[in-house]
Amino acid sequence: MASKYEQRGVSATKSEVHEAIAGLEKGLFPNAFCKILPDVVGGDTAWCNVMHADTAGTKTSLAYLYWRETGDLSVWEGIVQDSLVMNLDDMGCVGAVDNILISSTIGRNKNRISGDVLKTIIRGAEKFKDRMAEHGVGLHLTGGETADVGDIVRTIDVGYTTFARLRRDQVIVNDIRPGNVIVGLASYGQATYEDAYNGGMGSNGLTSARHDVFKKEYADKYPESFDPEVPRKVIYSGSRSLTEKITVDGQETTVGKLVLSPTRTYLPVLKQLLDRVGPGLSGLIHCTGGAQTKVVKFIDPDVRVVKDKLFPVPPLFELIRKESGTDWREMYQVFNMGHRLEAYVGERDAQTVIDVAKSFGIDAQVIGHVEAGERAEVRVTTPQGVEAYFE
Repeated sequence: MASKYEQRGVSATKSEVHEAIAGLEKGLFPNAFCKILPDVVGGDTAWCNVMHADTAGTKTSLAYLYWRETGDLSVWEGIVQDSLVMNLDDMGCVGAVDNILISSTIGRNKNRISGDVLKTIIRGAEKFKDRMAEHGVGLHLTGGETADVGDIVRTIDVGYTTFARLRRDQVIVNDIRPGNVIVGLASYGQATYEDAYNGGMGSNGLTSARHDVFKKEYADKYPESFDPEVPRKVIYSGSRSLTEKITVDGQETTVGKLVLSPTRTYLPVLKQLLDRVGPGLSGLIHCTGGAQTKVVKFIDPDVRVVKDKLFPVPPLFELIRKESGTDWREMYQVFNMGHRLEAYVGERDAQTVIDVAKSFGIDAQVIGHVEAGERAEVRVTTPQGVEAYFE
């Protein structure tokens, strides 16, 4: 039987996508987290290029609901950050943490999305750029395309393309091997460069989170916020309202805003890690699509990744689990469940990674280790027991 995630028309593993691109050339460093190309811009064989494109996904649909219910435009600043970070932190995992060019692609339904929303999105990108500059991360906004495409977009789609040029000898290429320990960097809490408590949501799993947590009444009020082909029984099947008050870590917020917590960027942390640990980094994994199983795509066939000391499940994911009844195996494959960045290092470098993260107010700890195995495998210890995931 298909999981609820699959019934809603989405996939944690993106198996069809990976099948479609299986024959494509994988770049200069096939095991790097992003595709690395020769320096076609500068033509220097000592340098290379990396380019990335992504969107905030269906998180925009939840922002749309919250904005329509409350008039709160600030949620769109979060959507800008979501889309940017899904690009920038992937690139950070190969060592690109400065002098990054950014272009936007925004498609909206003009009948539903006002000019104020567009203005908030454009200014939100400037605000994020300025905040990263305070930490030595240089981002450059080059403009982009904003189109009114109501025939194909039900509300709005917010995407960015990012580009950087870096020296080949500075590229982080995943070489995850037995003996490495895994340091996880929390996705929740409040970093020094964040304005409020972050529930840790990121921009993966929003289709499930949105429909599992919030009430059926939103289906009737905002039919444009979901795919009409999805079975009605899995549309807004939760019990919570968007504006219901909730207190987390001593801060009062709403359930809607908790789920809409902007995707945390680790760029300021990564910039320091590259300086302080550098060659000691055997791998950097951004736990996005596939969540705690993401790393399985970047290990050799005889490597087993064991995650047996994970963070306690944060309140946001406890909420989603209780509302949805989703089994733990699917939860850890869809949601980051507490940490969204992993550094694979030798034991002597683990404390440095932890110290750097904590200097930014981000909790970090050793969450597992790497050992020899019989096939590429990730073993995750969940509250229900050990789950094994394979490539």
